[in-house]
Amino acid sequence: MIRVEHLTKDFGEVRAIDDLSFEVAQGEILGFLGPNGAGKTTTMRILTCFFPPTSGNASIAGFNVLTEPLAVRRVIGYLPEGVPLYRELCVTDALDFVAHAKGFSRTERKKYVDAAIEETGLGEVRNRLIGHLSKGFRQRLGLAQAIIGEPKVLILDEPTSGLDPKQITEIRALIRAMAGRRTVILSTHILPEVQMTCTRVLIINRGRIAASGTTEHLTTRMRGGSQTEVTVAGPAREVRAALEVAPGVTRVELRSGPDCLDGSSNDSDPARVLTFLVSSNYSPAVTHPAIAETIVSKGWRLLEMRGLGLSLEDIFLKVVAGEAGEQPATDTATVEGGP
Repeated sequence: MIRVEHLTKDFGEVRAIDDLSFEVAQGEILGFLGPNGAGKTTTMRILTCFFPPTSGNASIAGFNVLTEPLAVRRVIGYLPEGVPLYRELCVTDALDFVAHAKGFSRTERKKYVDAAIEETGLGEVRNRLIGHLSKGFRQRLGLAQAIIGEPKVLILDEPTSGLDPKQITEIRALIRAMAGRRTVILSTHILPEVQMTCTRVLIINRGRIAASGTTEHLTTRMRGGSQTEVTVAGPAREVRAALEVAPGVTRVELRSGPDCLDGSSNDSDPARVLTFLVSSNYSPAVTHPAIAETIVSKGWRLLEMRGLGLSLEDIFLKVVAGEAGEQPATDTATVEGGP
C-alpha cells in the first residue's frame, strides 16, 4: 500500500532523511519512531505531498507522490500534530467543510460526515462549537477530518499529544479498530502507545532506518535469540534434561522448584511444579511449539509458557544509542547500528 524507495531530503546543507526505503502492507498499523530531529515529520510531509524529496521515490496505493499528488491526496487522511480547526464552527459544519474541500457532492458529504461522527464517537457534540470542546473531543474531530471520504491510508502525527489517560485510551481504541480496514502510519513519542496499537515498528535515527520489525522479532535479534519462562508439573531432572535437548535451546535455568537437582525424592516427584527459564537461538514462534511438544509428549502438564521480551523502550534506546549490531537490510526484522 505504501512504498518508499531511497528517499532523501536535504534542506540546504542539512540532510533530514537519508536513503530511506520501506513498505507498509495493506491494513497494517506501523509505528513510526525516532528521537527529535530524526526525520519523521519530514518523511510524513513527503508522503502527504507537502513538499517533494530531493531524490528517491514514494507511492501510496500505486500513486506516485511526485507525479500524481492529487490522486495521492484522495486516498490518504492526514492528522498533523497541531490539529487545524476553525473554532467558530460547529463539529458538523467543520466536517462538511472538509468534505466539500475534498470535492464530494452534497449527498456524499452528508454520508461521509455522518460516518466519521459515528466512528469517532462525536455524536453527543456534533452541534457544539469547536471552541467549546475539550482537548479530547478536538483530537477526535481531527481524526474525523482525516477519515472523511474513507481514505485507504491514514498518517497520524502524535494523535494523543496533550490528552489525559482516559482520552489516550479512547483514541488508541479508535486507531486499533482501524486495523485491517485502513493502512496507518502512527508517529508518536509515547512508546507504550505503539506497543499496544501497532503491528510493526520502524525506528529512524539521524535520517536513516535503524530498526524495523515487530517488537518480538527485534527482541530476538538484539538478544541473539529468545527467552521463555516455562511452568510445568513433572520430575525436575527429567524435565530439565528434556528441555535442554529441545530444538534451538541453548540454556535451561531453574527459576523455582527444588533447591537443587541432585536426585532427591523431590526431584523425581511427577506432580512437582517447576518454572524454568529457557534460552533459545530461535524466535518464540519456533521455540514455543517445540517446548510445548517436548513437555506434552512426555506426559507432563504444561501450566504456563510466556516469552520474556524487551520493552519497546529498551529496544528504542538500544537502537538509537547504536548498541545493536548491523543486520541485513532484507530481513523482515532488521536492526542496524546507529549511523
